[in-house]
Amino acid sequence: MKVPASKTQEDMYKEAKSSYFDLPALDVSHAFPQATPASLFPPCTSDYYQFDELLTPEEKVTRRRVRECMEKEIAPIMAQYWEKAEFPFEVVPKLGALHVAGGTIKGYGCPGLSITGSAIATAEIARVDASCSTFILVHSSLAMLTIALCGSEEQKQKLLPSLAKLNTIACWGLTEPDYGSDASSLQTTARKVGGGWILEGQKRWIGNSTFADVLVIFARNTTNNQINGFIVKKDAPGLQATKIENKIGLRIVQNGDILLKKVFVPDEERLPGVNSFQDINKVLAVSRVMVAWQPIGISMGVYDMCHRYLKERKQFGAPLAAFQISQQKLVQMLGNIQAMLLVGWRLCKLYDSGKMTPGHASLAKSWISLRARETVSTGRELLGGNGILADFLVAKAFCDLEPIYTYEGTYDINTLVTGREITGIASFKPVASSQRSRL
Repeated sequence: MKVPASKTQEDMYKEAKSSYFDLPALDVSHAFPQATPASLFPPCTSDYYQFDELLTPEEKVTRRRVRECMEKEIAPIMAQYWEKAEFPFEVVPKLGALHVAGGTIKGYGCPGLSITGSAIATAEIARVDASCSTFILVHSSLAMLTIALCGSEEQKQKLLPSLAKLNTIACWGLTEPDYGSDASSLQTTARKVGGGWILEGQKRWIGNSTFADVLVIFARNTTNNQINGFIVKKDAPGLQATKIENKIGLRIVQNGDILLKKVFVPDEERLPGVNSFQDINKVLAVSRVMVAWQPIGISMGVYDMCHRYLKERKQFGAPLAAFQISQQKLVQMLGNIQAMLLVGWRLCKLYDSGKMTPGHASLAKSWISLRARETVSTGRELLGGNGILADFLVAKAFCDLEPIYTYEGTYDINTLVTGREITGIASFKPVASSQRSRL
């Protein structure tokens, strides 16, 4: 075709493109019936062994309250925010109103929940959206808990009431670019100066860091080489937080790279209870209880979605739920969830009685996340082609579980924590070649 001299091919392309995008959007919901999307969240069908009966009346109330909020307020918008990798700030007041931030902390405006109640809240949030549960976990079970366990009375009075309401948001900075599993070797430094400390270094993968008002930062004291903790305000000169892009999981969570360049922290903002990595381990032991309940919640949500989907979606003239292989996979998922619930519940009871060890927490986190991986992967198979769409939850949960499998100690590292406890032999650091030759 000969193009008129007055119109170039580029002009014609722009006109065609413009007229195409001016067309009204087509409603294809009736033309391509599938099943109810996760924006209308399915009822809970995954509590097969009636776990609810093991809960106290207060814990049951917490569970119902969180479940109702997540299903009504978060489920309708989670996929769009996940797709855009943006955080839904509009839901922060609603999450704050649940009064679960601060978990087991008593006083200072915190809820003072039982460890089981806090775990149940974590699972119910994760059942609908894993990113929201990670947001709360970082803020509450890491940052707030560190302040509660290791802060001064003045720091607790000043910070915890606002954090408990989510009026201010916190993050927790331990991991560094070169030190993940080997976190105790962190290289960020804290140098004592008149009236305070100078922090220099980098942190990586820090959830909430791009918008947090309060940053709990760990650094190595240059005087005694021990690890100390500090409270850093978001507007501190020399502090920079940059969002990590292109994640495949927990896309709503705003993980950041933190640069600390001669950041001054006043003496009164040092956490007096953090004087070694062992003090950090006290926080990690409790937070791993909460992290263990995230995969439980995710698996419950995936099962609930699959259970409804298989009854709605038809092939070969029958609902998918009528096929033997579908039922077998669904039952396999259900069995995994019952086992995970009981391990998580027992872990909470060990904590309550003062008998929980780091090995207990690490085994629960590693084993539960492994079973959850299997459960969510099976759910993805059950949904066939729709299993890759975030609209039906399973694809999103499939991706969100991967970072949870890795953070708060990878599966392998957590198994080694338990292995060290049951054998008495630490196997974290490999023997150098020169040492091997002498053995």
